[in-house]
Amino acid sequence: MTYRYSLLTLLLGTFLASVPAVRAAEEPACPMHAQHQAALDQAAGVDARGDRTMGFDHTRTTHHFLLADDGGTIQVEANDAADTESRDAIRHHLASVAQAFAQGNFAMPHAVHDHVLPGIEEMTRKKADIEYRFAETERGGRVRITSADPAARTAIHSFLKAQIAEHRTGDPLVPPR
Repeated sequence: MTYRYSLLTLLLGTFLASVPAVRAAEEPACPMHAQHQAALDQAAGVDARGDRTMGFDHTRTTHHFLLADDGGTIQVEANDAADTESRDAIRHHLASVAQAFAQGNFAMPHAVHDHVLPGIEEMTRKKADIEYRFAETERGGRVRITSADPAARTAIHSFLKAQIAEHRTGDPLVPPR
């Protein structure tokens, strides 16, 4: 009886050990795996580089990139009203953004995204036609970006849409009507 039990246990164990290997070999690999992994890696990179460059933790704050007929808005808020450390860091960062962008300096978005975002080249050329206004909000701040020049507005929209995508904000991709 012991011999049969040992033999049965051995056979069952061998069979069960082989099942996951057979199943894994039979399941087709996801054809989009490489693209999915690249997107996850890019998102993690944007978050990590953003935290370093902006000076605040993306998990404690909320970004919005809002399109408007005359340009758009970059807005960042601390998630917790009591988080004055994030609020103050947001305000410092966005004031610097408004000043740098007005000078045609887009080094910060490049540092965060690790590439030149759409719209930046045209925004740099049209810097005299674009206005950047920083304003504090209760939990952070915003930079209002406006222009009367149609080409500059198109560039602003391209820039903000790229930010929406890469920061995964889910903001609308068209100005409100």
